[in-house]
Amino acid sequence: MINNNRFSIAGEKKRLVVGMSGASGAALGIGLLEVLREYPDWETHLIMTKGAEKTILQETQHTPPEVMALADVVYDLNNIGASVASGTFKVEGMVVVPCSMKTVAGIATGYSDNLLLRAADVTIKERRKLILVARESPFSPIHLRNMLSLSDMGVSILPPMLTYYNHPASVEDMTNHMIGKMLNYFGVEYRNFKRWGETKCM
Repeated sequence: MINNNRFSIAGEKKRLVVGMSGASGAALGIGLLEVLREYPDWETHLIMTKGAEKTILQETQHTPPEVMALADVVYDLNNIGASVASGTFKVEGMVVVPCSMKTVAGIATGYSDNLLLRAADVTIKERRKLILVARESPFSPIHLRNMLSLSDMGVSILPPMLTYYNHPASVEDMTNHMIGKMLNYFGVEYRNFKRWGETKCM
């Protein structure tokens, strides 16, 4: 575990576990970490898979160490004994972004063979908020069954769909919209998030 010690007083922040898996859409996870740095009352706990590290290099101008530096605490994927592996460790919830179908399958079946899957399993058993930003297109019947199973357990499935009512002018605009939707689950208002009815529609 790597603690960046960005805050000096422990126990005063809300903790959010952020998992990044190897699906396309690394910018979404990076963006979430960057935005949450603007909220001093929140603390991010990052778990990154090897697939995520590869995707970061393929899709962005960042390196995995640079992304890790955005989080307050970073965990080794194989450290099953880490604090986030226990339900007694207090967190507000978890977002897996991007979330591969392999990760969806692992969570849906309780196959917790790494810390990301174990942290998600703990989130479900403790009845905390779990948001999966699921990346795949089209979804196969296997994908849909797994996501339905998770939805029936109370997990929120949030595919990064294009939104047109806010008139996005760039990929950044679309990314910001998805980040706003993720943060909305935790009551965090993001300045670049345009809600329906708060933006002029044609």
